[in-house]
Amino acid sequence: MPPLEMTSELNVLLVFAKEDSQSDAFWWACDRAGFRCNIARTPESAVECFLDKHHEIIVIDGRHSRYFEPEAVCRLIRATKPSENTVILAVVPQKPPDQDEPSVLPLLCAGFSRRFVENSSVSACYNELIQIEHGEVRCQFKLRACNSVFTALEHCQEAVEITSEDHIIQYVNPAFERMMGYHKGELIGKELTELPKSDKNRADLLDTINTCIKKGKEWQGIYYARKKSGDSIQQHVKIIPVIGQGGKIRHFVAIKRPHIDNNNQVSQMILSIYYMSITSLCLSIECHSLRHRDRRKDSIDARSLSSRGSDAPSLQNRRYSSVARIHSMTIEAPITKVINIINAAQESSPVTVAEALDRVLEILRTTELYSPQLASKEDDPHTNDLVGGLMSDGLRRLSGNEYVFCKNMSQSQLAIPVTLNDVPPSIAEMLNDEECWEFNILELEAATHKRPLTYLGLKIFTSFGACEFLNCSEATLRSWLQLIEASYHSSNSYHNSTHAADVLHATAYFLRKERVKSSLDQLDEVVALIAATVHDVDHPGRTNSFLCNAGSELAILYNDTAVLESHHAALAFQLTVRDSKSNIFKNIDRNQFRTLRQAIIDMVLATEMTRHFEHVNKFVNSINKPMASINSDCEGQANIRNSPENRLLIKRMLIKCADVANPCRPLELCIEWAGRISEEYFAQDEEKRQGLPVVMPVFDRNTCSVPKSQISFIDYFITDMFDAWDAFASLPGLMEHLSENYKYWKSLDEMKCKSLRPPPPS
Repeated sequence: MPPLEMTSELNVLLVFAKEDSQSDAFWWACDRAGFRCNIARTPESAVECFLDKHHEIIVIDGRHSRYFEPEAVCRLIRATKPSENTVILAVVPQKPPDQDEPSVLPLLCAGFSRRFVENSSVSACYNELIQIEHGEVRCQFKLRACNSVFTALEHCQEAVEITSEDHIIQYVNPAFERMMGYHKGELIGKELTELPKSDKNRADLLDTINTCIKKGKEWQGIYYARKKSGDSIQQHVKIIPVIGQGGKIRHFVAIKRPHIDNNNQVSQMILSIYYMSITSLCLSIECHSLRHRDRRKDSIDARSLSSRGSDAPSLQNRRYSSVARIHSMTIEAPITKVINIINAAQESSPVTVAEALDRVLEILRTTELYSPQLASKEDDPHTNDLVGGLMSDGLRRLSGNEYVFCKNMSQSQLAIPVTLNDVPPSIAEMLNDEECWEFNILELEAATHKRPLTYLGLKIFTSFGACEFLNCSEATLRSWLQLIEASYHSSNSYHNSTHAADVLHATAYFLRKERVKSSLDQLDEVVALIAATVHDVDHPGRTNSFLCNAGSELAILYNDTAVLESHHAALAFQLTVRDSKSNIFKNIDRNQFRTLRQAIIDMVLATEMTRHFEHVNKFVNSINKPMASINSDCEGQANIRNSPENRLLIKRMLIKCADVANPCRPLELCIEWAGRISEEYFAQDEEKRQGLPVVMPVFDRNTCSVPKSQISFIDYFITDMFDAWDAFASLPGLMEHLSENYKYWKSLDEMKCKSLRPPPPS
């Protein structure tokens, strides 16, 4: 169960017959901790007050039995129903050093949760209360929620079976009893192996399932179970391992429902998939969004493909033998194979489909398959400049093909990392929320004095077991994070270590999503975390286009191709292996290092925007659409997700979305990031001073409309990509933020406001 948020202040009840320094210390400790506090002087008033307020913590004075027996007070409170989730603390007197420590068993038997040896220091009382809050109270909050969880299980329609790590049945819900014909009393405490098995499963299926779930991965698929009556029932089953104490698998949750198999529907589906797969080629390649078609000129309307007037006789005349049309080749490129298959399919296709396929072939024979057509500059200058600046290779030559060479764009001097002491409590508390999408990275930036990457990196890498996987110490990881963070430019308004930390946070959030987690293994997770950390290291705060036009050293080194992304990946490995103290790869073997290295490089290069639509379209056509077409076949979906080629696409899509997730953050964070990226683009006005082509002229701080630039960016790059990612990873919260943020920028634009926020009311 995930950590539960504290929804309100804690209530503390002090049961002290007399006011003294000890009761005062607990009172002031509650005040410091922000807890509400009540005091009761008698056992009766204590019970009455507790039944009214339902305190989470009760402190009972056990030093002076002449006023009341502390054990008797505890038993009175424990006799009430609300007390089952309450932590009760006994204050006991100090014993002289020469006396033996008394046993705590009598206190535990009376119902106390723990004891506190008297100490009138407010700090000591405060520490005790805070430890209780973070320990027992939070556990009790989870237990309190269990009643709701079991109520849901008892009433849900799907059959649920919970077993221990040794596959001993511990719980079945009523839906399971109805489906299988057993009463839960006949099942609980039995091993799964004791129950009769159906002979309709393939021989190795159980071994396959056990191998999968023992690795901590969930399994989905079709399974035949034997009911109590002896009949076999075909079920769709999802088995989820539950990690518990010590990071080990402690339980397995199996969710089952009858599998409905309609052969006629399947036959029709196969037939329709054939035609849909052919026509969808045209639709998916020719247009990557139906929503914003009005901004992309000369694009064919997908709906017109089947209704367009056609001349059947002339079409038939043009359909000569496929043998004559298919070129004889010894080595075929994948695109050639696609064209050949389409040519062959035309021979037996209906006229309307064949006509659509002709259009497909025209598109496939062009060189820029993934380059959408923009509106003219006059129609949408913001989009035109933004896309042109982000997606071109930047090679806009001056007259005479001369380059201006700028030597000051070389690698910056790297700061020497300082020693990092233990994480301060305030920062540690802030990091407790890092698994939430609404986590405020800018607050962490301020609290860490612009060193959020090191602190957040330590937390996230540890939670994913990166040190254990890489066989490196936490000190090595800490040193590496400091080294990488020091190599980001804090002078950049946007591309600094806070952006890297933000991308790392989004990456970790996506990796924890159920479908993503079941698609990737630990190597993929560690690769993704490292790639996110280094993906913009030593970024100069200028675009690829600027560097290429300036003839910078980096542009020359990388042949004007993916200049910055190539530099980030190369420098990351140079820095890492330079010093053993910060080399997180030093203890892994050569083959594993090569695998990690290639995967990290691939993910970093995927953040380069010139291939944006290629990556998105491949993801949609290789993963989204095939999974949607076999929606009821979970095993088939898993096979699609888990193929090596598609895992590569998932990782690329993951880091691309993490890199530009700012429009999907809560509004205040979205506004701040929009201001930062705009400021960095404004700072590129040195193009004019150096006599370089101005890559994005619309980003002039005196005339630029920030809302328009954000609207264009969301329309053109974000909406379709996150629609595809949401369809895969299920991110309703992000999509809601995106919608609200888009409305915000639209409202500013409609007000003719060019700044980040509306003007104050006059």
